[in-house]
Amino acid sequence: MSDNKKISIKSLFSFEHCLECIAALIAAAGLLGVLQTFVIGKHFLIPTIILSAVLLFGNLAWWGLQGQRWAKYFLFWGTFLLMMHGFFALFWAKKYREILGGAFEPTFVVLVAVLALFCYQYATRNKLFK
Repeated sequence: MSDNKKISIKSLFSFEHCLECIAALIAAAGLLGVLQTFVIGKHFLIPTIILSAVLLFGNLAWWGLQGQRWAKYFLFWGTFLLMMHGFFALFWAKKYREILGGAFEPTFVVLVAVLALFCYQYATRNKLFK
């Protein structure tokens, strides 16, 4: 099932592995959030909930980099849903518009365009639908 090929640092930051990199960055940021809420905030429930997301994204990144197709499909469809959420937010979102003000449209147009590019390139380079 897996490709078992070595991944260099240069190829890690390519369109072929862009969604794995994003998942790994989310996992790393979540891990910092766990440490911050546990050590500084002295909470135990919130870091446990954050830790579950860290484990999910970390495993998706790991298994995607190992060449597992199920992880690649999961990363693709998750990113696709996030892109569609951003696209529909351009037309109907009220809360995002209130928070970002005049920067809402440019921010979300760029976000949707980047996520669309990542989805397309990731699916093409990993041959997800061929």
